[in-house]
Amino acid sequence: MNDLSKAILKYNHRTPVTEVSEELLAEIRIALSHDHIPKLESAGVIEYDPERQHVVPTERFDQLRPLLSAIIEADPDLQLPVEL
Repeated sequence: MNDLSKAILKYNHRTPVTEVSEELLAEIRIALSHDHIPKLESAGVIEYDPERQHVVPTERFDQLRPLLSAIIEADPDLQLPVEL
């Protein structure tokens, strides 16, 4: 989950990890843990191991990949790159 938090920080905040506070990283981890990860896991898009704090995409994510790519391509306001 730490790598995921850093990737989100880098993408959303356009800031190198070395230049941010641990507090901001903690906020991202909390949002992931309490909001985003449970929703994605409930939808069957990811599997999450809370003991290892490990997130893995499922086959469902692979099925959604073309749709997500189309949404990203269709929305000029999205900042790129978004790697799926």
